[in-house]
Amino acid sequence: MPDDGFAEPLAPAVEKLFGERLPLALRFAEHLATSGVERGLIGPREAPRIWDRHILNCAVVAELVPDGARVVDVGSGAGLPGIPLALARPDLGMVLVEPLARRVEWLLEIIGDLGLSIEVERGRAEENTVRRQWEGADVVTSRAVAPLHRLAGWCLPLLRPGGTMLAVKGASAPEEIERDEAAVRRLGGGAPRVERCGAGIVDPPSTVVVVERVDRPRRRRGQA
Repeated sequence: MPDDGFAEPLAPAVEKLFGERLPLALRFAEHLATSGVERGLIGPREAPRIWDRHILNCAVVAELVPDGARVVDVGSGAGLPGIPLALARPDLGMVLVEPLARRVEWLLEIIGDLGLSIEVERGRAEENTVRRQWEGADVVTSRAVAPLHRLAGWCLPLLRPGGTMLAVKGASAPEEIERDEAAVRRLGGGAPRVERCGAGIVDPPSTVVVVERVDRPRRRRGQA
């Protein structure tokens, strides 16, 4: 089979990850490598790396998501990490939040083609209408959306107390935590930590910054 960027992954661990939904994961990979590139959702150089860099990198985050969780994916873009997570975990209630109309249109087309029960909200996580609609989530996910302190300001208000923010990050995550931990705590988050997901499935394992919502944001002096 040619290496076209979405050829079938034969590793048993990958087949186990998606189970009966592996054919849907294959079809999603094909969409990413074709219309996803054509319509500017991912770069043309990413097509040969669809599986490791995008689909598996996101799907393995399922290790950190509790059973039956209500998940909001912020800044979803090409449906990452939301769609791979939903493919690996059909028990999840998934909402994709994306502000750009052309991306929302593509997401709706792909979700319809795959027959997935995923909702799509056009908007930004920081908008009051989005918060009112989707607050109380068990988990809020994101991937390469914003620096940690800004991301916490957007994501933590969408979580129920005790809910978890899962931010897929790169190798510099520990430095980002050191820089932004105080700001995250002011916004109502607990101490951020790094988790590695997908050992034996994706190399290197995915780096995820985990923050639990523990409190309401702290008011600064002088605020009403």
